Order: sequence, then structure tokens, then C-alpha cells
Amino acid sequence: MARFGFLSLALLSVQALIGGSLANETAEKAEDVPKTPQLAVSAKASFPASEIFGVKIVNGYPTQALVAFTNDESAPVTVNLIGGTLSTLDDENSQIVRNLTATSYKLEVPAGQTETLSYQIATEMHPQDLRLSIASVVSDSQGNFYTLSAFDGTVSVVEPETSIFDPQIAFLYFFLLACFGGVIYFFYTVWVAPYFPQKRKSGKGPEKASGVSKKVEAAEPTSPAVASATTYNAEWIPAHHINRPEARKVKGNTRSKSRV
Repeated sequence: MARFGFLSLALLSVQALIGGSLANETAEKAEDVPKTPQLAVSAKASFPASEIFGVKIVNGYPTQALVAFTNDESAPVTVNLIGGTLSTLDDENSQIVRNLTATSYKLEVPAGQTETLSYQIATEMHPQDLRLSIASVVSDSQGNFYTLSAFDGTVSVVEPETSIFDPQIAFLYFFLLACFGGVIYFFYTVWVAPYFPQKRKSGKGPEKASGVSKKVEAAEPTSPAVASATTYNAEWIPAHHINRPEARKVKGNTRSKSRV
């Protein structure tokens, strides 16, 4: 038993020596890694249309973000592009929901000055609260690229406000109403109208029409030209041509004969 105890103590001492040597080597390597040079340029995003309750991104409408770049370097820097992401609010397991469109600018910011760029954010998502991250890629005069964070905060994705005076909404209501009316008319003419008795047309229509035509004919005055055309000299016309015999009705099977 004493031998086993001595062996365990020896193993623990070896592990401690190895762990200590590895830790010293790791620290030396960390010191040897070159540090990334810092750029004296700051970026800050603001939202002109934001409300007191926070930044809102309206679906279907672009949201404007103004990104201000302040160059404290002794040489000018160039803003290459601006992009962003929308992610969940979970700090431990945050997931990217939407990558925003990156916009290229290639704008040079002189030394000691500030330039402001406009960045548009457009979404079509379900209303929810997300984390918005806006970053920019900036390069110095030597061609080195740096990533600057301009905004990292919570935003709300909301639907646009609807109004009855909106032309799109009014046209949609009119279209739905027309479709509903057409369906009701179709059902009425096919399934309802045949069960109702149909109205019969009265037979006095032709008589009324003939009476109206007679009245029109009676009301028309004879023109002087027609009256002058009917006047003629009847002295030289034989009497049997002027006075025509009239047919007489005879009872029975006898025929009426006209005598000249």
C-alpha cells in the first residue's frame, strides 16, 4: 500500500511540472503574437425617424440610418462599405435572422474631419424585437482594412399603419366587394330566380302600338304639294271610271254581280 501511495504522488508531481511548463510556453507565445494596430476612426449610427420608445423598422418601407465617421488619424481613410445583420436577443445562443444588404461607398474621409453616410434598411418579416448590428469596413492610406461597429442595439420590426384612405386598401376593398357581388348575382340567377313565377306579357301591346300609329297618321297634316297633286280635270274622264260600283252582300249561295 505504501508503494502505491508513493507512485501516485510521483505522477501528480510530474503532471504539475508538465502543466506549469505548458502554461509558461502558452504565455510566451501569446506575448509573441503581434497586436492588431488600432485605427483612430469612430463610427456612430443614428436614426432620424426613431421615436421615444426606440427604433422601429417598418415592413415594406426603407428605414434610414445616418452613420457618422470621425477621422482622428493624421492621414485620410476610406469608407468602403456598410452592412448589417438582424439577430435574436438571446445573448448565449443568438442566431442571425436576416443579413441586411451591404452598400458600397468608397468615400474618403480627410484627416480630422467627419463625414455622414446614409444607409437604408428594408425588411419583410414578422413583427418582433431583434438586435440590429451595423458595421463598416474602413481602409487606411496603407491599404489595411478595419471593421468598425456603428450600432448594436434592440429594434422593433412592425407592420405599417393601415388607413381607409390608403389607395391600395381602398382598391382591395372595392375588388373584394365586386367579387362578392358577382358571386351573389350568380347564385341568384342560377338557384333562386327559376323558382319565382315569371310575369306574363299583356296582349294589348300591338293594339296600343297600332293606336299610336293611327294617332300619328291622323296628326300628320297634308302638305300643299300633295293636295295639288290630287287635283285634276274630271270632265274628260268617263263616268263609269269615276263612280265604281260597290259589291253587295247577298244571302245564300248567290254571287253578287256588278253591272256597269
